[in-house]
Amino acid sequence: MHQYHVVWGTKHRRKWLKDYVKQELISNLYDTVKKYPALLIHAVNTDQDHVHIQIEVPPNIPVSDAVQRLKASSSIHIQKKFKFIREMYLEWDGIWSVGYFSSTVGLNEEIIRRYIEHQGKKERPQTTRLF
Repeated sequence: MHQYHVVWGTKHRRKWLKDYVKQELISNLYDTVKKYPALLIHAVNTDQDHVHIQIEVPPNIPVSDAVQRLKASSSIHIQKKFKFIREMYLEWDGIWSVGYFSSTVGLNEEIIRRYIEHQGKKERPQTTRLF
């Protein structure tokens, strides 16, 4: 099995992945993976305009096929569930941007998992004290 860090964005980088949509999306991603027992999601998180997934994919399945299934299934589900998102993309095919980023996880598994879990959280400004 190979682990990948996969990222894809909303079409036109629109910021509609609010908490209530995020919950529905994550639930749908896990439901989709249940239909494909060869796939295993280790971590999922979003910011308002993109999705991060740490997923395990066997070598005999192209990563592009796994991502295509996840994006297609979630696009259909989210559009059915949320009218405002469906209406936002009436003239477009789907809610996700074309393509995705992926990299193998390898030796950085814990670092990547923490990075994914941190998505959507605001950084606290760092102040430097002189005294």
